[in-house]
Amino acid sequence: MRLLLLPLLAMLCSPALADGEPAGEFDYYVLSLSWSPTWCALEGDARNSEQCDPARDHGWVLHGLWPQYHQGWPQYCRTSARNPSRAETRGMADIMGTGGLAWYQWKKHGVCSGLSSEVYFDTARAAYEAVNRPPLLRQLERPVTLPAALIEEAFLKANPGWEPDMITITCKAGRIQEARICLSKGLDPVPCGQDVVRDCTMSDALLDPVR
Repeated sequence: MRLLLLPLLAMLCSPALADGEPAGEFDYYVLSLSWSPTWCALEGDARNSEQCDPARDHGWVLHGLWPQYHQGWPQYCRTSARNPSRAETRGMADIMGTGGLAWYQWKKHGVCSGLSSEVYFDTARAAYEAVNRPPLLRQLERPVTLPAALIEEAFLKANPGWEPDMITITCKAGRIQEARICLSKGLDPVPCGQDVVRDCTMSDALLDPVR
């Protein structure tokens, strides 16, 4: 009996994914900002990604604007919206690093928004630009290790009115990875669901400087 319960418990404890759901049916957005130097160190440099060119000067880049349920999230939704043109996705490279990421985010998450690709990318840009990204982090001259909680505190200080349950900081391979901010459909900060609030608890997370 115990063996039969284990798969059920695993399903109940796992994040709820919903592939192929109707577009536009979600509760709020997660705005995911990626610390570009981390992605470049772990993946981008090996790919020779244009995002990692020092001339790009990327710090916090837009990873994605993700429709979210109060528990779980939809992806690869059914939609009648046309796919974005190359010009549209390339036009997001200034804040997303590459047009390729913009295309991937549309196919996986943007189609669930219920918006046209043009409006979705405009919404994602508006959400990104509304966030005050802590300027101090851009002034680092060398790699540092620090508690991940300090990154959250820096965002809260730079964005008066935010509460701690509206943002979460993630880590990957011992490094600061992303800041995830929860937003209403009108792009106002809102409390995150329990499956989003998974703060990194590292006290010595590595943060590389902007190149």
